[in-house]
Amino acid sequence: MLDQLHEMETKALAELAASQTEAALEQWHVAFLGRKGALTELLRGIGRLSAQERPAFGQEANRVKVALEQAYEQRAVAMRQAASQLQLAREQVDVTLPGRPVGPGHEHVSTRTLREIYDIFAAMGFQVVEAPEVETDINNFQLLNMPPHHPARDMWNTFHTTREGLLLRTHTSPGQIRVMRERCPEPIRVILPGKCYRYEQVTARHESMFYQVEGLAVGERLTMGDLKGTLISFSRQMFGPERKVRFRASYFPFTEPSAEVDIDCVLCGGKGCRVCKNSGWLEILGCGMVHPNVLRNGGYDPAHYTGFAFGMGPERIAMLKYGIDDIRYFFANDLRFLQQFV
Repeated sequence: MLDQLHEMETKALAELAASQTEAALEQWHVAFLGRKGALTELLRGIGRLSAQERPAFGQEANRVKVALEQAYEQRAVAMRQAASQLQLAREQVDVTLPGRPVGPGHEHVSTRTLREIYDIFAAMGFQVVEAPEVETDINNFQLLNMPPHHPARDMWNTFHTTREGLLLRTHTSPGQIRVMRERCPEPIRVILPGKCYRYEQVTARHESMFYQVEGLAVGERLTMGDLKGTLISFSRQMFGPERKVRFRASYFPFTEPSAEVDIDCVLCGGKGCRVCKNSGWLEILGCGMVHPNVLRNGGYDPAHYTGFAFGMGPERIAMLKYGIDDIRYFFANDLRFLQQFV
């Protein structure tokens, strides 16, 4: 049986050297070192040997097994290295070739709309001011005329943090309180852009994260007429001088009186279509005269000062201006959508 063992070793090494592919190498391993391989079959015949022959045969069989396993590993490593070298040769980079040009970036449609809003209000004397996105419950609700458990809080689905009293702002209105307390008793004319967050189901018309632009003006003789003139001028500069504008009575806890602002539909010209739900009008923002309680919380005496405020969503403005029918496109990072605004 020793002769058979040596013949098997010689045959195995010869076939291993002739293996050129990983598949052939795997077949070799099964044929000689597998559970039903040649070496295993020889080891099963050890019972037919005499007691004196068994130790020598077992020792030699172990030597052959170790030798074949080492030869197999060496061959496998050599084949992997050869395959790697071949792949590198095929995929090598020709450094003399000219590089592929990288296309220039461009403004996101939300950024473009925000900058248009900035420019329009800057011409009217409004300054851009930023406020934090993580707010206190006091600024976000209580100082805006919504004490704890006030039913008006249901208008905003709020993301609360693990720290009591802190939340992700649901609107940019808490910036009003911050600006008034910083600048009182000076007159104010500012816009406060930024991201807002609401715990809402994401649909074609609603997102859990979105931009808003808050506007605030405070002075000694500001009236509803000043508010209307400001927003009519904005609407016609943003959507075209031919736009019709209307104000509808509404409710916000931090303004009194309050209103919603509509423009005649930019698509059908007010005749009625699917986009405007056949009403001929499209809502663009909410507004109103600052509530006396909010003025008082900001440090201004409502007996001597008045103010107006408004809030709008840049994504909604962009949807109306460019005919976009799904707000989810703005944050989906789909280049097919974004490259339309190059």
